Amino acid sequence: MSGMQAVWPSGTECIAKYNFHGTAEQDLPFSKGDVLTIVAVTKDPNWYKAKNKVGREGIIPANYVQKREGVKAGIKLSLMPWFHGKITREQAERLLYPPETGLFLVRESTNYPGDYTLCVSCEGKVEHYRIIYSSSKLSIDEEVYFENLMQLVEHYTTDADGLCTRLIKPKLMEGTVAAQDEFSRSGWALNMKDLKLLQIIGKGEFGDVMLGDYRGNKVAVKCIKNDATAQAFLAEASVMTQLRHSNLVQLLGVIVEEKSGLYIVTEYMAKGSLVDYLRSRGRSVLGADCLLKFSLDVCEAMEYLEANNFVHRDLAARNVLVSEDNIAKVSDFGLTKEASCTQDTGKLPVKWTAPEALREKKFSTKSDVWSFGILLWEIYSFGRVPYPRIPLKDVVPRVEKGYKMDAPDGCPAVVYEVMKKCWTLDPGHRPSFHQLREQLVHIKEKELYL
Repeated sequence: MSGMQAVWPSGTECIAKYNFHGTAEQDLPFSKGDVLTIVAVTKDPNWYKAKNKVGREGIIPANYVQKREGVKAGIKLSLMPWFHGKITREQAERLLYPPETGLFLVRESTNYPGDYTLCVSCEGKVEHYRIIYSSSKLSIDEEVYFENLMQLVEHYTTDADGLCTRLIKPKLMEGTVAAQDEFSRSGWALNMKDLKLLQIIGKGEFGDVMLGDYRGNKVAVKCIKNDATAQAFLAEASVMTQLRHSNLVQLLGVIVEEKSGLYIVTEYMAKGSLVDYLRSRGRSVLGADCLLKFSLDVCEAMEYLEANNFVHRDLAARNVLVSEDNIAKVSDFGLTKEASCTQDTGKLPVKWTAPEALREKKFSTKSDVWSFGILLWEIYSFGRVPYPRIPLKDVVPRVEKGYKMDAPDGCPAVVYEVMKKCWTLDPGHRPSFHQLREQLVHIKEKELYL
């Protein structure tokens, strides 16, 4: 370890860069790719005391592991950093100057809207190859067809196959970073060889969620095929690298496969979504203490997001998952952003979204608090859809006039009071998640929920 390296505090996560068999009894053996947590510094700065996933502790060499970091906020990750969007032929030629054989980029075709053009520098001049898009496949020569641009580029990187040269060096779009490089740098890239995909456990518009096995542990895997969708999910994965809490679904790592897309690997939540769990178990199984525990689990996760200046924007019982040991964890960080961002409201779930977020796109922790109130109503109604018997088009006008849902059957009055505070029309007068957690803890300790 160089004299420059800072000491890693207890709790730091590391990923193994090499295999370590251990030579002394106190050593902790590990394999390349294992995730280890630092327990303490030893007297020798080259060694740490650490523990592995099953809780075994021992001494590890610092230079065999890499500290895991959050992906830097504010950088634009790209699966296709060589894709420059709508630029002209002349702009492409300027970007590929000075000439270097095998330097390439892909742009949207200006002559053929909807098609792409591969621009390659070769022996001092630039060749432009039209990429034809037909029946959902891409081709340059109408002999070999590809599912997406990443596959096409991968193919011509290994073999010129009729082009003037094979693709050697991508011309990166300014300001973008290749996703694979950044996930590797920050310690989040996993190896496809270590992952077995077992069965489909969910379907989304983006692709399948699969049950997987990663080195003997059950995991959930989002498999995202399409270039554009995968690009959107990169943002979700990079947010997840920055978040760590026992009530947030934990990211285990990311696999970027040139040929097949993007895989986001998270902990496996055996009991599925909270809304399905509530509906399938119902009143006869779930007691008042269980409902309050789920409410507190979610509130603690949201207090953590609030403290770290993240806004979830899509909090609902369908986006909370339940673990084997009945812990509720917030998931689906697809819309989660640093608190300062605004967002297109085209696809927002109207019944869960605060009025000011729908009307003026004003998202904040306080709009998450509104959604938390709706989620509490879902928990205490055992998974009913909010605003029953009110047509969707009437929900917003009525809410803006001050309408609040009635308490679900059997819901304790003290919990209903918490819901109503969340639904204060003025966001400034809604409680914070810190205050909400204190109120729920008070209800629990005084057993006011019975």
